[in-house]
Amino acid sequence: MKFSALLDTSFLISLTDKNRPTHEIAKQYYKYMIEQGITMYLSSIVVSEFCIKQLLTDLPLRNFQFLPFNIPDGIESANIYNLLGNIKSDDSRTVVRNDLKIIAQALKANIPVIFTDDFRTFYKDCERLSTSGKNIKAIVLKHGFDSSQLRFDGQKDIEDVITQ
Repeated sequence: MKFSALLDTSFLISLTDKNRPTHEIAKQYYKYMIEQGITMYLSSIVVSEFCIKQLLTDLPLRNFQFLPFNIPDGIESANIYNLLGNIKSDDSRTVVRNDLKIIAQALKANIPVIFTDDFRTFYKDCERLSTSGKNIKAIVLKHGFDSSQLRFDGQKDIEDVITQ
């Protein structure tokens, strides 16, 4: 059984921006996922965030499966919101952050891994959900490349052992 992964906006920005400190790590994971035949998903929400500053065609689109945001995803987003606690916007309205919507999509689609470069919130939300029994794992680029993160058995590849 192979992993599938959903890619967060911050991962895509790191993948396409050579000036980001985690650019090379994003490239390593991207290349590894292609080599291993791991399906990479792009959420419609991620697309909307990415396209604020870059063209969608800046991405190697043929390597991605697109994941639309649908009603079951919205319901799961509300469940996650309630599990993690209320979040207020500047105008005091209750809002569900895009991060929670993206996580909900992964959960509804049974995608166990999300790649992100957002350690401060996205990664921590996934960690909190994982400890609450949700089957979700965030791989954050700042931790470096580790192929065992994408294996069910946690076994390291020989290349990972040699480079440590």
